[in-house]
Amino acid sequence: MPEFALSSVGRAGGDRGGGPDLAEVAAGIGQVLHGAGVAVTPERTGRFAKAVATGRPLTIDELYWMARVTLAASRSDIEVLDRVFAMVFRGAAFREGAFREEVLPAELSGGSGPPPPAVSAARGVGARADPDEAQDHEDEAEHEIEHEIVLAAASTAESLRTKDFAAWTPDERALLRELMARLAVRAPTRPGRRHEPSAAGRRMDLRATLRRAHRTGGDPVVHVLRTRKERRRRIVLLADVSGSMESYSRAYLHLLHGAVRATRAEAFVFATRLTRLTRVLQSTDPDEALRRAATAAPDWSGGTRIGEALRRFNDEHGRRGLARGAVVVIVSDGWERESPALVGEQMERLGRLAHRVIWVNPRAATEGYEPLAGGMAAALPHVDDFVSGHSVEALEALLKVIGTG
Repeated sequence: MPEFALSSVGRAGGDRGGGPDLAEVAAGIGQVLHGAGVAVTPERTGRFAKAVATGRPLTIDELYWMARVTLAASRSDIEVLDRVFAMVFRGAAFREGAFREEVLPAELSGGSGPPPPAVSAARGVGARADPDEAQDHEDEAEHEIEHEIVLAAASTAESLRTKDFAAWTPDERALLRELMARLAVRAPTRPGRRHEPSAAGRRMDLRATLRRAHRTGGDPVVHVLRTRKERRRRIVLLADVSGSMESYSRAYLHLLHGAVRATRAEAFVFATRLTRLTRVLQSTDPDEALRRAATAAPDWSGGTRIGEALRRFNDEHGRRGLARGAVVVIVSDGWERESPALVGEQMERLGRLAHRVIWVNPRAATEGYEPLAGGMAAALPHVDDFVSGHSVEALEALLKVIGTG
């Protein structure tokens, strides 16, 4: 969305050369809203003016939400506010924060004549008051260029969804945080031990039914039903950060961070040894969490000992309850520098503990790929789902597999 010159709005009674007066802007928008049928009181107008002065909006969208919070009291007021902003800001219509061009409603546009004075004053928020027409054209050209840049960035981000992480350039990796933040990690559910009232339940709550029967003279006319509560299954993620997985490690760390934050998942990484990162990845700042995660795993980009990492997980965490009934996701290309037999043995143990085992191998997307690597071949018989995770789109598919339970 193109940005507008709103920095001057925050100066109540400020310099006329730098932009419109705040009181005039607030009064102008309030006057138009009142004329359109919204009960705008002086108190609401004052709150709007104070919000603008404090928040200093830089875009029309920000200004709109300040007006919506302070001036609109009902759904009908919001609809009128949308149309007023469409009129005041040259056809910029707002629907739940979306920006688009549309024809102004006849009842608010006032035909083809000049806008009322209040509208002219409020329009000063969205465009600088400059008598020089050439300067106006120059500003419009700059806005168009900015808009094209935004569209180009969106197009680039969309094309990266299907691109293999290993082929990303350093500039494209800068968009990784934004793209991975859009992935919603949802834990599958399972029936719990406790019950809760439900009209669709199959089990009758005898005590509640008898209590309800007191209202009908002891006749149990209404049967109170209950059903089992749904509980989230635990998600456990083990990601290979050895040298052969270096091109994918950062993307999977973003995935681990999102899973820990959204579902309280357990996160581990391994190369030559196993490192638990659950507490480290609980930080709200993903960049800080990833930096601390890299520091916590001293064997980062080292060799691969998948069997030993799985053995340690089963001995120290899995059999003590962490993997029992959980969905376990292992991210690795399957390259094992030691005996593959240990991988098969520990995968068999893990399969008996976990509800479901998912193996993610980004190499599986390669044309003609066959799971011939020693570790991968040994693990595959004990895997419930074998998927690739080489791109953002592939990770979206992985999350669907995880969510199905």
